[in-house]
Amino acid sequence: MKQEICIVTDRQEYGSGLFALTFHAPQIAAEAKCGQFVHITCGEGNLLRRPISICDVEGEMLKIVFQVKGEGTEWLSKRSPKHKLDVLGSLGHGFNTDALGERPVMIGGGIGVPPMLYTMKNAKANGATPSAILGFRNKDAVILTEDFEKVGTTHICTDDGSFGTHGFVTAELEKHISEYTGVCACGPKPMLKAIAQIAEKAGIPCQVSMEERMGCGIGACLVCACELKLRDGEQGVRYGHVCKDGPVFDAKEVVW
Repeated sequence: MKQEICIVTDRQEYGSGLFALTFHAPQIAAEAKCGQFVHITCGEGNLLRRPISICDVEGEMLKIVFQVKGEGTEWLSKRSPKHKLDVLGSLGHGFNTDALGERPVMIGGGIGVPPMLYTMKNAKANGATPSAILGFRNKDAVILTEDFEKVGTTHICTDDGSFGTHGFVTAELEKHISEYTGVCACGPKPMLKAIAQIAEKAGIPCQVSMEERMGCGIGACLVCACELKLRDGEQGVRYGHVCKDGPVFDAKEVVW
């Protein structure tokens, strides 16, 4: 984990309150793994950093995509080239694409789509032939499709059918499940639960990136607890912390 003062080099606005920032972060980029996140200071008045998933890493450059949800992310959305960011990272336990076989599929829903790009690139770099299934509310919310398509076969779904296939990512996964040897997923919890059930029925491994509110980002404040299944010999209730033990978990560990 490193703390860097990073220089913004590019800013993009996608619409629907979605923004992308690329910044120079040589130390963090050198250690970043797919599925991890960074913790960013968002203005002097906001004491808590904002956790944002790593979307992509190219050389010493790191890219994030986020949605404006409050004062902190609104401040972040107004950063432009040459602005400085105080960034802590990379944090958390990421995806293990080596455990997903030769034909893994990366599934993202909404703001869970961005971290799947670097995950898909990582799988391909390790010799796999990855695919992606990406879900959005509507055409206006669709992002990063060209980036995914450069890496592998990409299926796009929208809730209203205004772009790609009409329906949810789960229906698309079931349609193609025989083609895959493992699943990585990030998005809303109900989506992850359904994906985990489909993967378990198919007998293939599934890793999920859980979304919980975070405070410190390093496992000290215990805010982002996630209930996990008890291991052999354990009693009571078992919790993992999304910031440190996750955000990625084996889907079979999670109490849905």
